[in-house]
Amino acid sequence: MVSKPPAGDPVQDAPQVTEPQHAAAGLPAIGHTLRIAQEQMGLARTARTLLKVNQKDGFDCPGCAWPEGDKRHVAEFCENGAKAVAEEATLRRVTPEFFAAHPVADLATRSGYWLGQQGRITRPMLLDEGGERYEPVTWERAFAIIAEELRALSSPDEALFYTSGRTSNEAAFLLQLFAREFGTNNLPDCSNMCHESSGSALTETIGIGKGSVSLEDLHRADLIIVAGQNPGTNHPRMLSALEKAKASGARIISVNPLPEAGLERFKNPQTPQGMIKGAALTDLFLQIRIGGDQALFRLLNKLVLETAGAVDEEFVRAHTHGYEEFAAAAKAADWDETLTATGLGRAEIERALEMVLASERTIVCWAMGLTQHKHSVPTIREVVNLLLLRGNIGRPGAGVCPVRGHSNVQGDRTMGIFERPAPAFLDALDKEFGIVSPRHHGFDVVRSIQALRDGEAKVFFAMGGNFVGATPDTEVTEAAMRNARLTVHVSTKLNRSHAVTGTRALILPTLGRTDKDVQRSGRQVVTVEDSMSLVHASRGNLPPASPHLLSEPAIVARMARAVLGGGSATPWEEFEADYATIRDRIARVVPGFQDFNARLAANPGGFALPHAPRDERRFPTKTGKANFTAAPVEYPKVPEGRLLLQTLRSHDQYNTTIYGLDDRYRGIRGGRRVVLVHPEDAAASGLEDGAYADLVSEWTDGTERRAPGFRVVHYPTSRGCAAAYYPETNVLVPLESTADVSNTPASKSVIVRLEQSQSA
Repeated sequence: MVSKPPAGDPVQDAPQVTEPQHAAAGLPAIGHTLRIAQEQMGLARTARTLLKVNQKDGFDCPGCAWPEGDKRHVAEFCENGAKAVAEEATLRRVTPEFFAAHPVADLATRSGYWLGQQGRITRPMLLDEGGERYEPVTWERAFAIIAEELRALSSPDEALFYTSGRTSNEAAFLLQLFAREFGTNNLPDCSNMCHESSGSALTETIGIGKGSVSLEDLHRADLIIVAGQNPGTNHPRMLSALEKAKASGARIISVNPLPEAGLERFKNPQTPQGMIKGAALTDLFLQIRIGGDQALFRLLNKLVLETAGAVDEEFVRAHTHGYEEFAAAAKAADWDETLTATGLGRAEIERALEMVLASERTIVCWAMGLTQHKHSVPTIREVVNLLLLRGNIGRPGAGVCPVRGHSNVQGDRTMGIFERPAPAFLDALDKEFGIVSPRHHGFDVVRSIQALRDGEAKVFFAMGGNFVGATPDTEVTEAAMRNARLTVHVSTKLNRSHAVTGTRALILPTLGRTDKDVQRSGRQVVTVEDSMSLVHASRGNLPPASPHLLSEPAIVARMARAVLGGGSATPWEEFEADYATIRDRIARVVPGFQDFNARLAANPGGFALPHAPRDERRFPTKTGKANFTAAPVEYPKVPEGRLLLQTLRSHDQYNTTIYGLDDRYRGIRGGRRVVLVHPEDAAASGLEDGAYADLVSEWTDGTERRAPGFRVVHYPTSRGCAAAYYPETNVLVPLESTADVSNTPASKSVIVRLEQSQSA
């Protein structure tokens, strides 16, 4: 039976805390999945929808970007994927009557959980200048308002066009084409906040900013190092791949400041043995201090260099550059400094070395735990150094595996959603469409917020996502957004960004992945690219949530026609009518997409994009080889009496979407304002388990950033480290605290002090 959305925000004042769990999935995952799905969709719709998730003739899960094998299970989804689908395919609706009953000031007081639970938005809505409520608006009027505001700008660079990772390849290609025809490279995207550090490091070292492994490589690996990642919550289907690798003899090293249930034991709900007993995954758990990863990998590299016969000298000689400078830096690595930086014991590191040396085929997987620090880019370069030393790039069962968090974040970048596009891409785009793209770089996410804050940008357009909820320094970001003349959000559901508006604001409701997309030429498919560079089709099977919705490509095409008018020779109307015509143009602009439509038809499971390092051990870097690097070792230095905080997700959330108020693997129920602290660190601050504390971050600007009223949970974190959920803790992350090179917010290393709260 479908349940109604909550009328009021649930009370979160007293979360219940029990012992953390030591296994993921199993029967509890099935039960939770079915309960959420039934509440949102009902039984019949649940079956009709979930059986199409990640199938060759179905739709791509709107959750994570983990790939599927050629042989699909009938239930090719995980618990959190099912939650994502249920929230999109929900029968709950947000109508104009809802907005009439809830002025923007009221929406601004609501939690992200409450907003998301209200259901699908059914009509385009306008908050006019001086208005208190969103009111219905026609699509024609909405596009006219966008055109009016964009044409009034002094420069195209006063506009920002943000893209979320759920945007399809076709919509992303059209959006970047429109932005560049309009005259700007201001194309910030969610990758700026997550794997930008990975792309920066990998482009410099191996020549392509993507992972180099396939699903089959994981199954063939001897050793898999999972660093700064919690697949049990963030990429649950990855656990099946790790289970299969273990069954084939692989060993796994987990490197993380917190123990995570999914990496301890996986109870595969698709097998009887998995349901009963499960499979132990991690062979060695290195409970590292936050930000100590570069020091760890640097010392491992030193130890490999000191081991006779451990270096793949033939590979190094034939395929790499910069070895001598790197080797000199690695040999200078210091044991004492490494133990201080990592919090590990010498025996633990020596055990990790034994496993590295015993492996002929090694893969390193990582996520935000490596990418969101000041020194993230050199950290990932150091990971690459370790793989290069042993010849583990371009070898089956080996390579780099940055695990992307959103289902098409990698594809959007491939399609040209990038503020610093390659000249060759712009040349091809201009040749195909007869335009002159700007060559100067645009704004990334952090720079976009600064531009809004400083009056350099006046129009903000978001293709999906929850920009306000995802970005750092909440108070600064929200004030910046309110400086805009116009904010526009293409959305399926409500989120915090709809309550933090410019002078005028538009909500443009769009089709989701689960919705049938029928245009003038007939039923359409869109495409996505997963974490391992496989491109495949996605086709929804449900009637749209409202007859007033437009697809993402249609929204971009109609906006472009309204803004550019008769001055554009681009066939926007044709693109809206038939997405195959978009793919024909992609095929002529984006390398690797030749014969796009034909290959899509011939390969129902998708096709792999070329990857020179993986496919032929060719490295398209400036040197023409894979580059060793030698950066000084960095790690966070924390003053006495302070802790290093990492922001993270609960098990009941995906990115900024909050599905519920529990984090059952960590033993948290009924609330999100908790801070996980080692018992000895909590005792040093005079905070008992169950006490309430304000989290106060410290930064060089002297500004006090405070997140009040967090329930202290004594938890087995690394000493000197703490963890709490975002977006509640984004307020603590200074806007200017970013990774060198990539400019990614340093959300995983925030220096904080804990102060006893005045009241719970």
